[in-house]
Amino acid sequence: MMHDTVTNYPMLYYIFLGIGAFVMSLAGTRVTILALRQKQVLMDIPNPRSNHTTPVPRGGGVAVVITLVIFLLVMDVNTPGRGTDAYLLLAGMLLLASISLIDDWIQLSPFTRLVVQLIAVLLVMPDASHDWFPGFVPHWTDYALRALVWLWFVNLFNFMDGIDGLATTEMASIALGVLVLAVLTGMFGGALSLMSLIALAAAIGFLWWNWHPARIFLGDVGSIPIGFFLAYLLFAAGRQGFGAAAFILPAYFVLDATATLFQRAFKREKLWQAHSQHFYQRAVRAGRSHTEVTGLVLGVNFLLIMLAVMATLYPGIAALNIVVAYAAAAVLLWFFTHTRHKSALA
Repeated sequence: MMHDTVTNYPMLYYIFLGIGAFVMSLAGTRVTILALRQKQVLMDIPNPRSNHTTPVPRGGGVAVVITLVIFLLVMDVNTPGRGTDAYLLLAGMLLLASISLIDDWIQLSPFTRLVVQLIAVLLVMPDASHDWFPGFVPHWTDYALRALVWLWFVNLFNFMDGIDGLATTEMASIALGVLVLAVLTGMFGGALSLMSLIALAAAIGFLWWNWHPARIFLGDVGSIPIGFFLAYLLFAAGRQGFGAAAFILPAYFVLDATATLFQRAFKREKLWQAHSQHFYQRAVRAGRSHTEVTGLVLGVNFLLIMLAVMATLYPGIAALNIVVAYAAAAVLLWFFTHTRHKSALA
């Protein structure tokens, strides 16, 4: 029956994917909130590093991951010519969700987590990307660089899930950006656009509960596989001709997390230890609300989407747009650390 709907009523198929993913994420997250509160498990208890003051359930990202897996399967079944990469992607997401859930219970070592993450990346990457520097560096070097970038993105997305709504807003922004690019370049209806549509809808469904004041957090079980999925989406976008856009869309998250990593490395701090030194976290401690900080990042993300579109439609200015994108992200980092909210000055 679903196959008939897809064949004869393609617009209904898109509506089904979008509304269906939104409703499943919205309802699934609500059920997760009730279950975790009733059982009093996976509760995020405030500590000196926290940016919240009351216990909040974490692990709500499981509803988003389940939504992505189910609707990506539906999409794959109804997309002609799809290979095994979709199933490898889903296997990687489920592997990472499982290891993250185990880590919540028994505290795995950082090395163990990284090894499992690397396995997931290597499982999927050959079908999701192509050489960045063909003819300039050996294939194995290029391959290792891409694997390292993917692995870093998985972790930086997790690191950036530190205040209400921020990571989910980033997920929605990247998905929206890729979807807009697909529409404007005549690729709407392809796998890339459908994946973006599903991710956007699932993110909005979760954001309903995750916006400040958050009633639930993604937790590692959500942020790790979602970061993995978004990396896949960006790599796939690059493979489809949106290479500049793939660098532009995540600019704020990449710059905040990477700059913080280098700052901590320079101070010789243990990089694997939890901290609250990201620029967005400093902005909250300086007196800005979660809503204000997330809203500012969202505003920059809309600018990044516009820059990504221009870089795609006008390849001659792609390099310039990448520079402008990271400059805009850098300005926001500066603003977060060099200005204090009036509430902090009172």
